[in-house]
Amino acid sequence: MTITIERMSGADAAKAEDAFAVVYAEAFAEPPYNKSEKDVEANFRRFRSQVRKATFRAALARAGDGEPIGMAYGYPLSPATGWWGRLTTPVPDELRREDGHRTFGLIELAVRAPWRRLGVARRLHEAVLADATEERVLLNARPDVEAAQAAYRSWGYRKVGEAHPWDGAALHDVMVLDLPRTTA
Repeated sequence: MTITIERMSGADAAKAEDAFAVVYAEAFAEPPYNKSEKDVEANFRRFRSQVRKATFRAALARAGDGEPIGMAYGYPLSPATGWWGRLTTPVPDELRREDGHRTFGLIELAVRAPWRRLGVARRLHEAVLADATEERVLLNARPDVEAAQAAYRSWGYRKVGEAHPWDGAALHDVMVLDLPRTTA
């Protein structure tokens, strides 16, 4: 089975929005997410804004026939990010410090059900972080999605807190992965 992973800039991801939407809609329609068509539309209104960031990075997985099967995307967090403000318990100021270069916020990572447990998520994760200059990666993950939790922990993420990432959201684990330091 051939699976290709394509790294993308924001402009390239914008052109492939329909492929990202196929993956998002199917992967997040499942419990416990239960995303509706309205939720998908709202997510892709945000996506259209996110892809305009110069620092946006994405990866899209396709089956051999070109069918989209997985995606990952995000961007470095700005000093004004609201991400840390959603925590339910305080964390040290040093952990919360952002400068636009320190932390890559992994916004979405998803693989459609028929292609799970084939290493696609890991490959997407590696692709979106290839050549990363950030010190770390930050993501929010539902604690009740055991496969995702197991993957993130096996990749080196650690839980640093809990948050409701948006109004009305279920409680998510806030997880951080320290990236290897590269030397020039």
